Amino acid sequence: MGEISLQIELERMAKELGADLIGFADLTIAQDFICKQGGEYLRKFPRAVSIGIRLLDAIVDELYRHEDLGVIFTYKALYNTVNSRLDHIALLLAKKIQESGYQALPIPASQRIDRNKLIGVISHKLVANLSGLGWIGKSCLLITPQYGPRVRFASILTNAPLKTGSPIDMKCGNCGECVKICPIKAFTGVPFNPSEPREVRFNAHLCEDYMMKREEKLGERLCGLCVYICPHGRLNKI
Repeated sequence: MGEISLQIELERMAKELGADLIGFADLTIAQDFICKQGGEYLRKFPRAVSIGIRLLDAIVDELYRHEDLGVIFTYKALYNTVNSRLDHIALLLAKKIQESGYQALPIPASQRIDRNKLIGVISHKLVANLSGLGWIGKSCLLITPQYGPRVRFASILTNAPLKTGSPIDMKCGNCGECVKICPIKAFTGVPFNPSEPREVRFNAHLCEDYMMKREEKLGERLCGLCVYICPHGRLNKI
């Protein structure tokens, strides 16, 4: 199967399986960073497929009540269900890539390989950004033009010669709603710059500590206020 027909088939499969977004990334422009995070073995994958599923607005719109147990556990169920579906889609697309004669490594939607650094094998947000599906906002979330940050992502690393997209420039402007609403002020408001470490924009350990305290108090660690508040995803603009 040629790369063009393979790409069309991957797009068709992803949509039929429930994905709302699919993009293709050239990883070579960020390969040193990617390998530093996930390992040198990732260098053999110069391309990636980014798959996204939109979260349900009726649930995300209630996250301002993030101390309400009904809201929290409904969001958790959505979160887990979407992650599971993304992993399923990524596996089936990876099998199709492999059947076409190329290597494919699906990366789960939610996975950590280092509990101290709080990182996964690869940043799904980075892959989605390189695919042209959105930009990385002041919340360090991937902001899509269609759905804002109300999307979960999974990735497939591959050596298939897929036609890739281009990163989208940040469109947050002077907005700082995500910075303001964060209960522990984990965001600095500094715009994304790929040459700077995450700590310039986001204190991940401060966020993690807050999540752990939420779990002790409420039985669940998810918060979601930065997902809820972003004007690019809200039905009713502030």
